[in-house]
Parts: sequence; structure tokens; C-alpha cells
Amino acid sequence: MYNKIIRPLLFKIPPEHIHHIIIGLLKFGHYIPGFKTVLSSMFAVRDKSLEREVFGIKFSNPVGLAAGFDKNAEVYEELGAMGFGFVEVGTVTPKAQPGNPKPRLFRLPKDMALINRMGFNNKGVEAMAKNLRKRKRNMVIGGNLGKNTITPNEKAPADYLKDFRLLYDSVDYFVVNISCPNITNLRKLQDKDNIKEILTGLTEFRRGQNEYRPILLKISPDLTFEQIDDTIEVMEECGIDGIVATNTTTSRAALITDSDTVSNLGNGGLSGKPLTERSIEIVRYVHRKTGACFPIIGVGGIMTEEDALAMLEAGASLVQIYTGFVYNGPKFVKNICKRLCLEDRIKQGVY
Repeated sequence: MYNKIIRPLLFKIPPEHIHHIIIGLLKFGHYIPGFKTVLSSMFAVRDKSLEREVFGIKFSNPVGLAAGFDKNAEVYEELGAMGFGFVEVGTVTPKAQPGNPKPRLFRLPKDMALINRMGFNNKGVEAMAKNLRKRKRNMVIGGNLGKNTITPNEKAPADYLKDFRLLYDSVDYFVVNISCPNITNLRKLQDKDNIKEILTGLTEFRRGQNEYRPILLKISPDLTFEQIDDTIEVMEECGIDGIVATNTTTSRAALITDSDTVSNLGNGGLSGKPLTERSIEIVRYVHRKTGACFPIIGVGGIMTEEDALAMLEAGASLVQIYTGFVYNGPKFVKNICKRLCLEDRIKQGVY
């Protein structure tokens, strides 16, 4: 029903408008008695076989929602009720910022892909901290950290540290986002010295806290394996807890959509099916390179239940979806979880 009726209707409306409508409906639902219970009965799968413990945190299932959907931590409870094992909020910056000029989000239906150049639009870290202040600790929340667009790269460590400090008591883990292609010169921070400076500031602050919060680094699919090796080396030196692979890509290779249409859409990060193979390849490489002892959140191009299985088999401890959620609808999480339960029963010889 979603693919044949609902999605075609939704896709007649500009994607950013639809996003705001859905966020608004979920916020409205928050005040309706029993709303989350209904969502849970429709979409959530509860099964012991789905539970995971990763970097010291217990997850009810390994399927999370990637950063970019709940940018300001406004509807994470409702999203949790829809079956997600964890929700990553953000990307957040120290100061509120409007992001890049609109339009800045585009669909490529033939490729089952999205192009976005949102530019870290958000209400700022203080607004996010306020929204998280009354959160119930019944689901896992990650905080995706960024820098303000106007902040020069040499001052970026201070931006990341401010985000980190203000959210430290409000989220369960952190993701340092230096790989988004939609902030000018941001990806230049992916060299060894810049990564080390940013991560060192965070780990030094963490050492003085009573609670330990895992720190992960989100990497670009456009890195070479040599650059990934350098990143892993710095992460191990700094005592970082894991890696998120991968962000969106600037590549436009092998798209079905005609090149003129794609060119007219302009710059931005590409997500969805064209990213599947590369993301799985990088997860497999990191898993092997680190001796399978470095937790990985696999994200990028998970468009089917089989993609999620392939990502986990490549070495991911957890997976995240976003574009697949857009194209497959709210039952996508449920379908992945049911498939994982089936695979577990097959392995146990009970099916």
C-alpha cells in the first residue's frame, strides 16, 4: 500500500515540505493519549534475539534512524515507538543556523536516492538540550555533532566541544560529523591532525565526568583506503569508541537519472541505493583492518532487508536507515527486524 499509493502521493509534494509535515504530525501525536502505544503495536518488533550490547550500551534492536531526520530532538520518543532501536538526533551546532538556501533536498526516484545540501539547519545546541532534558531513559539516543558554517576550520574544535559539553548528560553516545559534503571546507577536517585536535578535546573533557559517553566518528564514503587507515590510527590513539560508515557521497557515478537532470539539481550529498555497495565495502574494510574489535554503525544505502543483513555480515554491529525509510515507509524497520528474527531462528535450527 505504501509503495503503490501513499509514496506516489507524498512524492508529489516537495520533500522538505513532507518532512516538516511528518515532524508536525508526530509532535501533535505526542499530546494524544495512547498515540505511542498505537505506533508501537503497528511497527515495533520485540524479540530477545534482536537485542545488542555495543560500546557498553544495550540496544533493543540493531536498527537505528540516522541523523538528519530529528534534527532538533523533537520527536525521538515517537520514532522510538515506531520500532527504532535507537535514534540519532542532529546534526546540531552551537548556534542556530538556517542552513543552505532552498530548495536543498531532491528525490531521484529512478535511482531510489536523495540529494541534499541542507547545511546543518537546526535550532542550536541549547534548544536541543532543552528538548532532551525530560527524556525517558527507555531508548538509546545519539547526538550528532557539527560546527557552525561561519566557524573557520581552525576554530572548529571549540564548536564540537561546546556541543559535547552541553549534551553530555542528555544523550547516550556521540557522533563527530566532519564528513558532510554540504558545509564549506568541512571535509578538510578529515586529515589526521585536525581529527586528532577535535577528538582530543572531547576525550579530555570526558575524563573529568562521572559517566562515560562513547564517541564515534562518521566518515565519508569518498575517502581512499589510505585515508581510512590514517583515520583509524588517530581514532585508536585518541581512544575513540567506534566509527559510523558512511556519510553521503559527492559521486554521481552510474546513476540512472539522466545527467542533465542531476546536473541541474546542483551540489549535495547523494544517499540511497547508489551508495549501498560502497558503504558495505568500507564497513567490511574497517572491520577487517581493526581486527573486528572496533564497533561499527553501518549506514548508507540500506534500501532492503537484504542490505541490512549484508551490512551486519560485513562487520557492522548496528545499522542506520534514512533514505530507505523514505522510500519504503514506516514498516521498513519492522520488516528488517522480522527478517533478523527469522535469520536467528534459521541459525538456531528453529523455523
